Amino acid sequence: MGLNDTPAADRAHIGFFGCRNAGKSSVVNAVTGQELSVVSNTKGTTTDPVYKTMEILPLGPVVIMDTPGFDDTGGLGSLRVRRTLQVLNRADAAVLVVDAAAGMNDFDRRLVRLFREKQIPYLTAFNKSDLLPSTGRSAEKENEIYVSAVCGDGMGRLKEKIASLLPPDDGKFRIVGDLIRPSDFVVLVTPIDKAAPKGRLILPQQQTIRDILDSDAAAVVVKEYQLRDTLEHLGRKPALVITDSQVFAKASAETPQDVPLTSFSILMARAKGFLADAVEGVAALGRLRDGDTVLMAEGCTHHRQCGDIGTVKIPGWLRGYTGKKLNFQTCSGGSFPEDLSPYSLVIHCGACMLQEREVRCRVRRARDQKVPITNYGIAIAYMQGILKRSLQVFPDLLAKIDG
Repeated sequence: MGLNDTPAADRAHIGFFGCRNAGKSSVVNAVTGQELSVVSNTKGTTTDPVYKTMEILPLGPVVIMDTPGFDDTGGLGSLRVRRTLQVLNRADAAVLVVDAAAGMNDFDRRLVRLFREKQIPYLTAFNKSDLLPSTGRSAEKENEIYVSAVCGDGMGRLKEKIASLLPPDDGKFRIVGDLIRPSDFVVLVTPIDKAAPKGRLILPQQQTIRDILDSDAAAVVVKEYQLRDTLEHLGRKPALVITDSQVFAKASAETPQDVPLTSFSILMARAKGFLADAVEGVAALGRLRDGDTVLMAEGCTHHRQCGDIGTVKIPGWLRGYTGKKLNFQTCSGGSFPEDLSPYSLVIHCGACMLQEREVRCRVRRARDQKVPITNYGIAIAYMQGILKRSLQVFPDLLAKIDG
C-alpha cells in the first residue's frame, strides 16, 4: 500500500441490510456501478457479508458492505444473521432495503431498533418502486427514499442521502500532528525483524510518517540499535521519540528524560478513541491470579512468526511480571467474542486495521461486561515501569494511573 492510499480502517463503512429478496444486492450493484454482489431471484443468494473498498461520488473513499438476509432461517441461516449483526458493529451508516410492495415487516423493524440502539445513522430505501401503482407510493419521509435498482431510478439521490448521513471529514484523525509543530524533528524507532512485512513499513508507521509530514515536521526513521547514535548526532533535541512497543525498554533507556517518549501502539489507541479506557484497564495486570485467562485481541489476520508480539512476547512478559500461571486465548480480524465473561483481561492491539466505530464497540462491550481492556503498548509500558513516561504527552491521562 502506498502512503497516498486510504486504508479501509479510515474509510466510511456503509452497510446495506434487509430481508431476503428485498433487492439489497441489486441496490448495492446500482449504487457502486459494479457487479459487486451476485443477484438472483432465489432467496438467500448472499450467504456471507461482501466487502468492497472503493470510491463513490459524492461519498469519497468508502467500504461498501452487503449482508445476508436478516430473515434467514435454519441452522445456516442463524449463522448468516449472526454475521449480519457483526457487520452492524462496523457500520458508520446503514441503508435498510425494503421491498416497496411488501412494506416493512418485523425483521425490518428489528433492524431499525438495532440502528438506533447502536446510534448508527440510517435511511430506508424502498426498492422495486417501479412495480408500485401510481397511487401506491406514500410521501417520502426525511430518512426514506423510493428507488428501483432495476431501472436505476433514485440512485443519484440515494447516494446523496447516504453522503448526508456521514460526518464531514474534519481532519480529527490525527496520530501525532496535534502534538508537534512545524519544523520539529520526530524520531521513529522501527525494528525490522522477521515479523516486519517484506519491503514496506507496517501501517501505523506509514500513517505516522504521513501525519508528521502533513504537519510540516521532519520524520527521522531509525532501527532500534541506531537510536542512541542518532540522538547524539541529530544536532538538536527532537520534539518526540515514537517507538515500536517491542523495544520500549531499550528506547526509554537511550532517550534523554527531557525528550518525550511514546509508542505507535499508544498513539493508535488514542486515534481510535480508546486510550483512556486502556490506561484505566491496565491496572488489572496487577490483579491477575493463577488460572485466569487473558484474551489477546488483534484487528488484523497476519501470518504469525516466531516471537510474535501477541501470542509469544506479551504472554511471556506477563507471566514473568505477574509470576502467575495464566492462560491465553487469541482472536483476530472481526472475530471479537460477544461473550467476554471467560476472560479476566483483554489486551488489544493498536487496532490500525479497524475503524473507530468497531473499536469503540469492542471497548463498550468489555465495559458493559465489566471486563478490563487495555492495549499492547500500554501493557508493555506498564510492565516495564515506564507508563508514566510514555503518557507525558497526554497529561490528562496521568491521573488515571494507579500508583
